[in-house]
Formats: sequence, structure tokens, C-alpha cells
Amino acid sequence: MKAGVLIISHGSRDTSWVAIVDEAVNGLSLREVLPVAVSFLELVNGRSIQDGIDMLEEQEVTDILVIPLFVSSGSTHVDEIAYALGAKDEPEKETDLERCRVNARIHYGDPVDDDPDIAVMVWDKIRELSVHPASETILLVGHGSVHSGFRQRWERGMSSLAERVRNISGLAAADYALLSVGGVGDKVRYWREQGHEVLVAPIFLSEGYFTKNVIPGRLKGLTYKYNGRTLLPHPLLPHWIATQVETMLKRLGGEETETGR
Repeated sequence: MKAGVLIISHGSRDTSWVAIVDEAVNGLSLREVLPVAVSFLELVNGRSIQDGIDMLEEQEVTDILVIPLFVSSGSTHVDEIAYALGAKDEPEKETDLERCRVNARIHYGDPVDDDPDIAVMVWDKIRELSVHPASETILLVGHGSVHSGFRQRWERGMSSLAERVRNISGLAAADYALLSVGGVGDKVRYWREQGHEVLVAPIFLSEGYFTKNVIPGRLKGLTYKYNGRTLLPHPLLPHWIATQVETMLKRLGGEETETGR
């Protein structure tokens, strides 16, 4: 068995967005012992999921450990990518994504969700806004989904992540809201009525339209604190990826994996 790692993110026409993902992956020490490819679902020429598979298989990889670099298992993209890779027989929601050509065995990992490393990243990005923790609430805001099943996964992950951040930060309370179902402004109003300052944390990988326009737009006229800082860049992301890979390798009997050394 020879394992390789395929990291898949959404993609963007913004080259700086792609560079942020590449920079995070470049910090992986496991690149010294395992082939690693970074692919994107769309919008990045020459970096498709199929391109990543082909690159790894050209290096005679027999097992591909897939890391879906998305913030929630409630993302429909996480589901359709699993289908395209053959990790599941049918997608839960109809997709235009076609099956990939792949000879290696696929092992599909987990997205960000409520991982402890991610909770630290969230707090690191927003801690500068905190002045009086005993009277502050952190409000996590994510994209969410309107689709049944997917929405519930978003809710579970965000609720758990909010509690992890509260434990780390020592703030009085933590809550979450999803842009897809609304109510972001209502959450800010509620916590303001409780006498709390509200620190709004965008749960997105990188800055863009939603963090710069949609979230501020939904909160127009309200009193809150917001710096728009997203999860990336952050030095803990390589650790999150490496931990996932190590866990997957252990399941496969990773001590026997060919590393090239």
C-alpha cells in the first residue's frame, strides 16, 4: 500500500483565495513522507479533482486519503464530492458532478465542523474584539443550507463549535446563526437585550462576498463588533489536516504505509 493525500476545497476566481489554501498546505510536514495534491471543485484551471487524482496515481498511489476542506458536513458539496469519488453510491441531493476516473482506493475524511483546532482558530481571529468577557457573547455565522438533512448537520456542527469556543474564550455565552435560514439580526438583538456585547465571527475559510457584504448587510443598524476575519490563514490548519491524515492511516494500518524513505 502506498498512500497519498488529496485536499479538496471549493475554489475561486480570486487567485489570492487559492494562494491562501496552497499556503496552508505548504505548511504540512507530512509532505516530506506522503504525496499531497490540492484540488478545487471549480473555478481553478488545471487544479480539478480529476487533476489531483491523476497526479497522485502517476506517483503509484494505491490509497487516496481525501480531506474535504469545507466548514461543514452540511455542505452539499461535501456530499457530491463523496459521490464523484465513489465514496458513496448515490448523492443525497441531485448533482451535475460526474464520477471521477480513479483506480486507487478512496478513503473520505471529514470537513471542519466542530474540531477543537477550529475552535481555537475561531477565537484567535476574534479575541482582539473582546474587552469584558463576562458580558460578551460570540455569535458564529455560517452559510448554512436550506435542504433538509444538510441544514441539520450545519446546526449540529455550529452549535457544538460555538460551545467549544465559549469554553476556550471564557465568554459569557456563545450562539450561532445561518445565513441560509435567516435570523442573524434576531440573534444579535436577543443578546443585546440580555445586556451583552455581541462579537460576530464569520465561519468561512476565507474573506469574500459573504463576509464583506452579506453579513454586514444583515446586521445593518444593529450594534455589534465584527472584524470580518475568517479561518484562513492560520498556522493550526496544517495541524488539523495532519491529524486527520494520521487518524486515517491508523485505520489503514498506517505503520506499514510506504513513505518513500
